[in-house]
Amino acid sequence: MTPPPPGCASLGAPRARVPSPLARSGLPLRLLLLLWTVAASQGHPRNGPRISAVWKGQDHVDFGLAEPHTVLFHEPGSSSVWVGGRSKVYVFDFSKGRNASMHTVNIGSTKGSCRDKQDCKNYITLLEKQGEGLLVCGTNARRPSCWSLVNDTAELLGERRGYAPFSPDENSLVLFDGSEVYSTIRKQEYNGKIPRFRRIKGEIELYTSDTVMQNPQFLKATIVHQDQAYDDKIYYFFREDNPDKNPEAPLNVSRVAQLCRGDQGGESSLSVSKWNTFLKAMLVCSDATSNKNFNRLQDVFLLPDPNGQWRDTRVYGVFSNPWNYSAVCVYSLGDIDKVFRTSSLKGYHSDLPNPRPGKCLPDRQPIPTETFQVADSHPEVVQRVEPMGPLKTPLFHSKYHYQKVVVHRMHASNGETFHVLYLTTDKGTIHKVVESGEREHSLVFSILEIQPFRRPATIQAMSLDADRRKLYVNSQWEVSQVPLDLCEVYSGGCHGCLMARDPYCGWNQDRCVSIYSSPKPVLQSINPAEPHKGCPNPKPEQAPLQKVSLAQNSRYYLSCPMESRHATYSWRHENSVEQSCEPGHQSPNCILFIENLTDLQYGHYYCEAQEGSYLHEAQHWQLLREDGAMTSHLLGRARALAASLWLGVLPTLTLGLLVH
Repeated sequence: MTPPPPGCASLGAPRARVPSPLARSGLPLRLLLLLWTVAASQGHPRNGPRISAVWKGQDHVDFGLAEPHTVLFHEPGSSSVWVGGRSKVYVFDFSKGRNASMHTVNIGSTKGSCRDKQDCKNYITLLEKQGEGLLVCGTNARRPSCWSLVNDTAELLGERRGYAPFSPDENSLVLFDGSEVYSTIRKQEYNGKIPRFRRIKGEIELYTSDTVMQNPQFLKATIVHQDQAYDDKIYYFFREDNPDKNPEAPLNVSRVAQLCRGDQGGESSLSVSKWNTFLKAMLVCSDATSNKNFNRLQDVFLLPDPNGQWRDTRVYGVFSNPWNYSAVCVYSLGDIDKVFRTSSLKGYHSDLPNPRPGKCLPDRQPIPTETFQVADSHPEVVQRVEPMGPLKTPLFHSKYHYQKVVVHRMHASNGETFHVLYLTTDKGTIHKVVESGEREHSLVFSILEIQPFRRPATIQAMSLDADRRKLYVNSQWEVSQVPLDLCEVYSGGCHGCLMARDPYCGWNQDRCVSIYSSPKPVLQSINPAEPHKGCPNPKPEQAPLQKVSLAQNSRYYLSCPMESRHATYSWRHENSVEQSCEPGHQSPNCILFIENLTDLQYGHYYCEAQEGSYLHEAQHWQLLREDGAMTSHLLGRARALAASLWLGVLPTLTLGLLVH
């Protein structure tokens, strides 16, 4: 039970004899109730997470000190996690069956002198698998360098420009593909400040022209191997300043750019060292029905097609707007590829040269100068990349501010495929959102909010391990391993388990269990609208009766925890509803104030939660008269006293009779 509001006693406690500050000020309880209700109405909408839970497992490890800049590396299937911090790499082991452990490897700065203490640090910004160990790169007191980390021993590889930034605050993106390395990091500290996308290791070093992007912030890059090797593409996602300076236009525009992986540069002196196949397109994420536009790309996650069809790779993008509301839009690589292959160029009204801009050429042919000049002066295509589905709308949008996303494709016990999204918020929590069905007829349900840390803090990095079914997240204070199948957080018996709609969980005899840990098939919801009807018992369990004795004319309140944020909670007394709390109620409890307890207000009170057709009793209280209880108590004391007196007198009477 939560502490009572000021001026109100907790349930079952006698009224205080000393007037409270509120009572002395004359503020009536009715006004307090009104203020409480107004505050509660400012909460989250029904499309927020249904349940909120704190991960209380043992899989948390503290750094021991604050690490403001970190990078996390985890290899799927491994129990180890590496986190780069200031002049050290933290190595965590989350082996099954025992508490997590941690040790560190020091990788300090090699620079002899530096201008101030901030420059002397070696902030690790890159961890990448290399042979039997890791490639570790850091700022190294503003002289970016790399080390080889094998068996907890770090060997200096020397200065490596482009692998790490000069400062940990700089936007940086490094992509590895075999022996080739691509980077957005500038090579010179005091010149070349215009951000570029470079090939820094490979056959020919190339960079993007300085005019094709306006102050870009790079977010994700990937290599896509297409049907023909020469047609392989590099796609990278970024946001940049909007060239439209209209006051009503958004400040940022979200983009996807394409490059041919086999690009060999151009024929002229102006194009020989530049990417000749660069094109960019706008990513659209808007809902025309509600007139909501989301222009600021925050993060991207690519979910490969299970059948290996590159065109069917799903691209999940997290967007925000100026009010920090968020939306998730889903694109396909096939649609992105089609836009670049078929669209005309923005601002270019003549016939396109042959080969057309952006086309990959076989046999390592250089791009003709005319094609490069057209693409370099008109890098944006007219056609925009729109979300999948007939309506071209977001998968969903929310009043929460999402920052990162990973997606897990899983199969429920009945074989149905679900896409489960894990989204980090600016409050340091993770939202678990389930997408079921095909994109054209998909259902989206926000099922859970997870607090992954002991100490609430912003999530700096997140990694998904689909093999071990774990999520790895870190803040500036700690690292946490969170199971994907958090079934123990769902209470309420079979009905509560199925109402969660969590595809990882099902009902097995007497508890809510993971489908991966149960040797037998578990009961899961078939009907997403009324999942509780799949339980063997049609009626949910009743709440246990709780009794309390209260003095007449007292002020008290009844508090009912609102476990489901999607349900309406109501306090019912006799046949009337005394208080109702709708979804979006800001307080975690539905509170019924009793301003002045009279004869009519004693009796049974039921807190009932209504969620669609699912109605269950959350609490049941019986308020008893304290006077009647006191009378019974005094009568019992009187009888005990009379009995003791009689036992004390009896020997004297007996002795007198004997003497007589």
